[in-house]
Amino acid sequence: MTPLLQLKGISKRYGGVQANSGIDLRVDAGSIHAILGENGAGKSTLMKLIYGVEVPDDGQIIWKGQPAHLSNPSDARRLGIGMVFQHFSLFETLTVVQNMALIVPGSKAALSARIRDLGARFGLTIDPRAVVHSLSVGERQRVEILRCLLLNPELLILDEPTSVLPPPSVALLFDTLRALKAKGMAILFISHKLEEIRDLCDTATILRQGKVTARLAPRERSARELATLMIGRPMPPAVHPTPQGLGEQRLELARLDYLNDDPFGVSLSDIGLSVRGGEILGIAGVSGNGQQELAALISGELTLPGSHRDCVRLMGLPVGDLGAAERRLRSFAFVPEDRLGRGAVPDMSLSDNALLTAHSRGLVRNGFIRRQTERSFTADCIARFDVRTPGPHAEAGSLSGGNLQKFIMGREMMLDPAVLLVAQPTWGVDIGAATEIRQRLVAMRNKGAAIIVISEEIEELFEICDRLHVLHKGRLSPSLDVARTTVDEVGTWMIGAAA
Repeated sequence: MTPLLQLKGISKRYGGVQANSGIDLRVDAGSIHAILGENGAGKSTLMKLIYGVEVPDDGQIIWKGQPAHLSNPSDARRLGIGMVFQHFSLFETLTVVQNMALIVPGSKAALSARIRDLGARFGLTIDPRAVVHSLSVGERQRVEILRCLLLNPELLILDEPTSVLPPPSVALLFDTLRALKAKGMAILFISHKLEEIRDLCDTATILRQGKVTARLAPRERSARELATLMIGRPMPPAVHPTPQGLGEQRLELARLDYLNDDPFGVSLSDIGLSVRGGEILGIAGVSGNGQQELAALISGELTLPGSHRDCVRLMGLPVGDLGAAERRLRSFAFVPEDRLGRGAVPDMSLSDNALLTAHSRGLVRNGFIRRQTERSFTADCIARFDVRTPGPHAEAGSLSGGNLQKFIMGREMMLDPAVLLVAQPTWGVDIGAATEIRQRLVAMRNKGAAIIVISEEIEELFEICDRLHVLHKGRLSPSLDVARTTVDEVGTWMIGAAA
């Protein structure tokens, strides 16, 4: 049978970096094919070549037995190829339906109806009238997936589609993908969640350093075996010792109310939480229940009137009316969920991105940037957190999603803050790097830091947190001791069914 898509000897180089080298790939209609590899292995680059975002230096792309020359995504869409990007390709000042209308034919009224219908059917509900900048990362991912499904492609490329989707939406998405496969669609699926790969995919191709190192049936291998094949070494065990002696109260929110003037945003009501030195507090919940607003109020991106400044206390002092810069001066650090645009400036070098939050670490003296110190700090971050990049001069936007996440996490952790807030700490990070990041967070806790982790991955929260709250429709559950609660109990709070 003629394959739907075939790659022969595909290679792509960026300067001194060989992203893909001599890759052969076969994808059949009616199959779900996984592309596995650690961060920087060349997965996203390969998908961009198939979708026409990039043009290969060498090799051939064959579509339905005929050579295909893809110079842009429009060429790929005309053939019947659709792609959901890990880093979203949405215009933030437009509404959901306006973004859809840019590539999906039909009136806005008809598109809005289709968006609602598909969203309800696949568990990807979204308001077509919502402006994209008001949406959380998880909600934006829903938009990307729905936009692609509206085009009815023959080949659907999904780059980390479940990274910020809650478990119920993941299950519905997988049901959808299996139904599409049964109708003859081919799906290329990139994910670092290996149990998902084993559950969903028929075939897997493993990349390491831009080359194909294995082709296999993922259901015939354990997740640990797949991880070892991906990273080329055995996986370290996860260790989470019981906290020994909590320190003083580092961060406290009390009777915090926030009325969101965005009609598509979430208001917060009577928020109360506290975290001490030497513990990790998790915030669970389905995307779009107020996580974005809560993170902004803790970080200082949103401030309160002076009369309510006592609703947020940092290191024992009221800071509700202080902005992000003032809170950082009080030994606070923050990793936002949106790494491009908020966590890093794509067109700036890693060195200059380090300067944005680490300037107080000797990178500036008497108002002048100390370039050598800046480069040394950045090089240290790259080495300590295994960021795959040519060096400190590389632009942030040139890194793979997982490597940029490792850099931003490393930059903030190297500040040695008293309080660290992290949103989606392992989004798009391979299993080896995710384990390393989680263990570093536990190590920070053991040294006395107070850490708040906002994550939609329940397993992650249970692995590293000591206590957690669930956020649902802008309200927090009581504090739940991780050692004395269950995933089912947390899930009950997530859907608002708990008492």
